[in-house]
Amino acid sequence: MTLPRIVSRDEWRAAREALLVKEEVVTRARDALNAERRTLPMVEVGAEYVFEGGDGKATLLDLFEDRRQLVVHHFMFASEWDEGCADCSEFLDNVGHLAHLRARDTSFAVVSRAPYTRILPFKARMGWTVPWYSSYGNDFNHDFLVTSESAGEVVERAGVSCFLRDRDQVFHTYSAYGRGLDGLGSAGSFLALTALGTPVDGERVRHHDEYED
Repeated sequence: MTLPRIVSRDEWRAAREALLVKEEVVTRARDALNAERRTLPMVEVGAEYVFEGGDGKATLLDLFEDRRQLVVHHFMFASEWDEGCADCSEFLDNVGHLAHLRARDTSFAVVSRAPYTRILPFKARMGWTVPWYSSYGNDFNHDFLVTSESAGEVVERAGVSCFLRDRDQVFHTYSAYGRGLDGLGSAGSFLALTALGTPVDGERVRHHDEYED
């Protein structure tokens, strides 16, 4: 491994300021991209998926927990596996406190294809408390392109999908896979993917135990 050059403080400052110019370009481009993402059209989800979670059977509408938006983490956990994907586990380890999402009318849930009887002990082993549901036996994973067949083999991939609720109607607004998950985990990063976007300037952020749910 080659280490960075050793320079004086003034040389470092000059190099840092030159890099900052490029970083600001990326930041402005990301802001523009987030704004364009919010103008994407949405499609109604007509399929009646039935999931299994900690409270038994649930529909996609139930996963919203009466909130306006839903972010789903498609966690790679095939029906025949004894444990979930290590990369997905690292991703979930870095997800922030859900109170910050919920305070902005957005729920977060994990969905995997494994039966819930396999998910539950692994979830307990990892010490996670996030809502986690099994899509075993329905087409949710196939419809949202995280489970597919290639050359006779079943292929799994990780992803994130965003949904918007209008009364009892559910709409799919966005999905990302692979490198599209880079940098996700904080409440702000997930909200940037949603149709309603990030908090407006000046909105007060609170300690996670001070929000009124």
